[in-house]
Amino acid sequence: MNSVDRQQVIKDLVVKTDSKIVLLVMDGLGDLPKDGKTPLQAAYKPHMDALAKESDLGQSVPVLQGVTPGSGPGHLSLFGYDSLKYDIGRGILEALGLGIKVDKKDVVARGNFATIKDGIIVDRRAGRPSSEESKKIVEILSENIKKIDDVDITFYPGKEHRLVVKFTGDGLFDEVTDADPQREGSPMEWAKATNPDSEKMANIVNKLIKEIGEVLKDQPKMNFALLRGFSKHPLLPSFEENYKLKAAAIATYPMYKGLAKLVGMEVLEAGQTIEDEVETLKKVWNDYDFFYFHVKKTDSYGEDGNFEEKVKVIENTDKAVKEILNLKPDVLIITGDHSTPALLKAHSWHPVPVLLYSKYVRKGLSVSFDEYECAKGTLGTISALDIMPLALANALKLEKYGA
Repeated sequence: MNSVDRQQVIKDLVVKTDSKIVLLVMDGLGDLPKDGKTPLQAAYKPHMDALAKESDLGQSVPVLQGVTPGSGPGHLSLFGYDSLKYDIGRGILEALGLGIKVDKKDVVARGNFATIKDGIIVDRRAGRPSSEESKKIVEILSENIKKIDDVDITFYPGKEHRLVVKFTGDGLFDEVTDADPQREGSPMEWAKATNPDSEKMANIVNKLIKEIGEVLKDQPKMNFALLRGFSKHPLLPSFEENYKLKAAAIATYPMYKGLAKLVGMEVLEAGQTIEDEVETLKKVWNDYDFFYFHVKKTDSYGEDGNFEEKVKVIENTDKAVKEILNLKPDVLIITGDHSTPALLKAHSWHPVPVLLYSKYVRKGLSVSFDEYECAKGTLGTISALDIMPLALANALKLEKYGA
């Protein structure tokens, strides 16, 4: 069944009910063993493990087997949108998450402040500066670079090492490769047009990056910027239109707020910590049918190769699971948008653990929540696109198909 058929079938079967669904996404959750255990196995997580005994477990493939997904495709699949059909650049997600207005003449890109030496990228995240430090560098860029040729340039600070750049002008298209080698120890890769219409855009991007390098050349760490995810504003069918769900997004990082906003969820002010997110969930519990609850640091520490800190984030999230269960959701899903093994310090192609809890699961076959128990679980290995239909079914929100 292709993506259009899948979405339409589900949309036609959905009914409105009072049941509530929580989708808890631990970003980059999946991992590989260190000394015989993954972070999920090494973590002390009594509530997730107890819940596993009462749940269906499985593992999901975000895009295709063997394909390493970005966070955008991973999340779109979790929300039930085929990422092979909806190819969304990270720029628009970050921009929307920061509340930036993106019009028809705009192209936006997500940026990383980076450290470059002798033309080689030595740190793609410039030592992970604080948001306050990064904001000061954005102010320097804004003062010194306002236009490249006939295109207006606007800089916006993101979180930590991230920023957004907005290009505004005539004849701008987003079919441009990332100006980012995606790995350290490599020379810079410059933007290239993948369509003749985007030659102007690629040329502007490369001029801008060189200008940024000149302006920041005396900075000790944030002396360069990598730009990727060039994108215009796409149109997607709304989450509420597809599923008849009033959905709330509880996330702390702009990109994930942008993802939620792109599909029409209401993005709530959720503070900075998992504890803040839990308090937000409690306050709005009676106001929504669906809650997207995002935990970022599992991914960040995976990318840093920090196995021990990833374990701690999982343990902290386990405490949040207890609080979520106290609210008595009809359906609780715990999963990730992709795997980020600390061993690789990057996203990977490995299937992602999935836990599905409701009154209507085939429970009792699993003893804990981890990659290996999920691989043996009753759900099997599924497409991430199947997660929303399963959530709706377990919430009794899908009518029978056919006579």
